[in-house]
Amino acid sequence: MKYAICNETFGDQPFTEAWAVARDLGYTGIEIAPFTLFPGAEVVDVRDVPAAQRAEVKQQASDAGLEVVGLHWLLAKTEGFYLTSPEAAVRTKTTEYFKALAQLCADLGGTVLVLGSPPQRNLLPGVTYEEAEQYAAEVLRAAMPTFSDLGLTLALEPLGPAEGDFLPTAEKGIRLAEMIDSPHCKLHLDVKAMSSESKPVADVIRTSRDWMVHFHANDPNLLGPGMGDMDFEPIFAALKEVEYDGWVSVEVFKYEPSPAEIAKLSMEYMKKTEAEVG
Repeated sequence: MKYAICNETFGDQPFTEAWAVARDLGYTGIEIAPFTLFPGAEVVDVRDVPAAQRAEVKQQASDAGLEVVGLHWLLAKTEGFYLTSPEAAVRTKTTEYFKALAQLCADLGGTVLVLGSPPQRNLLPGVTYEEAEQYAAEVLRAAMPTFSDLGLTLALEPLGPAEGDFLPTAEKGIRLAEMIDSPHCKLHLDVKAMSSESKPVADVIRTSRDWMVHFHANDPNLLGPGMGDMDFEPIFAALKEVEYDGWVSVEVFKYEPSPAEIAKLSMEYMKKTEAEVG
């Protein structure tokens, strides 16, 4: 398996230091949250990232021996964008921002963009789920030519009810991808999110095999794999069964006891589990 880690795990630690730690622990990929390119900023816009900074970050990853996987937390800390807005002008602005995110991803050397960002996609008052689907499909379908031109994939991320009410299951994510109808729009799966579904995580993986292009490893307790009660052996067995060959990227939401310790314990557990699965 190919193991990556999400870069916001390391907080405000300089990229060069944090990414060297990740590589020393056995990670070969780094997944970037765009807001980390704006230390201390409350509102960000990736169109403000200059070409020199993009080239520098790409080189920093290469110097650390890491491959840039892509981007996630795509709309975090932004203003004015909304995936399921009933306002046509907002949807148009959001499409244009996804095109800008795609360009940033390509400039950094990444290939996949994970679309979670529940605060910018949850149902607004008066909007039905079916209407929200249509709005989201319109926004993302219009961005697909840019993704195609750049050779990138948008990975829709289902999230559980604790995060929101749009795309709550893998099945809903696949339905939206089918509506968008592009080879550049697929599915991302996250262990914490899948744990809220009515069927076992391993079964969600199996039924999503034709759509899954990216994977987040974590525990429902918001820490890393192996740091809670979730047993990853059947999960890794299912990934092997469906012949998943993408990244397994560690994403956490608590940073205790420390970012380095989380990265270390997660890697040790994943390697151990992978060996047990065979």
